[in-house]
Amino acid sequence: MLNSSTGPTTASTRDAPGRRPRTGRAFSYRTGRSLAPYFYVAPSFVLFAVIMVFPMIVAIRYSFLDRAILSPDPSFVGLENFATIFRDDTFWISVRNTLYFTFMSVVFHLGVGLLFAVLLNSGRVNPVLRSILRILYIMPWLFTPVIIAIVWRLLLDPVGVVNSMLTAVGIVARNVEWFSSTDTAIHALTFVNIWAGFPLFMVSLLAGLQGVPEELYEAADMDGANEVRQFRHITIPHLLPIIVSIVLLDFIWTMQVFPLVWMTTGGGPIHATEMLSTYTYKLAFSRYQFSLASASAIVVLALSMAVTWFYIRHQRASY
Repeated sequence: MLNSSTGPTTASTRDAPGRRPRTGRAFSYRTGRSLAPYFYVAPSFVLFAVIMVFPMIVAIRYSFLDRAILSPDPSFVGLENFATIFRDDTFWISVRNTLYFTFMSVVFHLGVGLLFAVLLNSGRVNPVLRSILRILYIMPWLFTPVIIAIVWRLLLDPVGVVNSMLTAVGIVARNVEWFSSTDTAIHALTFVNIWAGFPLFMVSLLAGLQGVPEELYEAADMDGANEVRQFRHITIPHLLPIIVSIVLLDFIWTMQVFPLVWMTTGGGPIHATEMLSTYTYKLAFSRYQFSLASASAIVVLALSMAVTWFYIRHQRASY
């Protein structure tokens, strides 16, 4: 009697609603819940692996081979490709130009962006004028590199608007070939990049300025601190996390700029504006030396990852 009643009772209570599921079901249920987030992000990981990770692995592999892609059976040469590009004078010219172009661009992006952000955040400027200036100042950021290159090639043409204005006011005695002279090409290109990139800093810093509590300025004013001291001891400390983040990101982006350089000077004249990006491109698609191009690309990747490491450390410290 006990056996006959125990069997059905146990079976029914084991599967009854509100009861804990069986051990196997509980394990599968917990496993499914723990794996669910990974299924959601799996498409992004797959896309990242296909677009970013796989090409990086292929480039690293090619950098250790001789006549990669061109030969059906390329041979392993170790670090010989890196030694070859390190012996190339053009490579070191491109490194020097890249560092100058990047450093000057980042410094002036920060300086000009901070200046305009403070101007647009100032209560002394008419609100209507501030709205108009915001639209005008942000416009360079809306243009594509191709449009920027075309516009500035026309403006800086030897018979263009810029030379006409400078000649009219007596700053220059003759028309300057801004992009065609080895003395001015790198500086003109850097100026164009500064003009195109400062709105990003301006918008980011303006958002940071609007988040600074007004009570701090009022308290500092009551203590007798002038505007310079307020800017130094209140504004800058509040903007410092934004400044560090945007400077590191801008350094990474600027070091890899290619369309603007290629569309304006193409790395010339006589390598005067040769960057690591254009140097690598020419190795691959002008000279068809894909192994050397891969080695050069790995150098750029290493520099970018070094800066990225500092950026990640700063982000972790911020949180």
